[in-house]
Amino acid sequence: MGTVKNLNKWANAHTYYPLDLVRIALGIFLFYKGVEFMTNHEQMAIMVRPFQEMPGGMILLHYITPAHFVGGFLIVVGLLTRWAAAAQLPILIGAVLTNFLGEMNTTNLILATLTLLACIFFLVYGSGKHSADYYLKMQQ
Repeated sequence: MGTVKNLNKWANAHTYYPLDLVRIALGIFLFYKGVEFMTNHEQMAIMVRPFQEMPGGMILLHYITPAHFVGGFLIVVGLLTRWAAAAQLPILIGAVLTNFLGEMNTTNLILATLTLLACIFFLVYGSGKHSADYYLKMQQ
């Protein structure tokens, strides 16, 4: 608990608007990908094909879309940002691995890697000073 408080204090002291814009852009991108996966089942089935033989492969299909959808919204608002970013990590690691296990698509690999790095950054950094988390904390 003390580590999280120290991280929050450091992040609030070093909050800049460009970082908030990056957080919001990440959330919008994840939300968009969730909507895209929701509307395009065939593409989603093709992307998950390398993981079909693994135990719980069908659970992946039902985890990815809601996690992107809800996690993206939470990251945009800045509410539970660390939890939302942590929920994205298994999906994004799988997205990077999909390019090596399945068909290599350089654009998807770069996009998944950048998104993974951004989620790791916000997992450590948190939501910052311009977020719902900070607002709710100040209301106490």
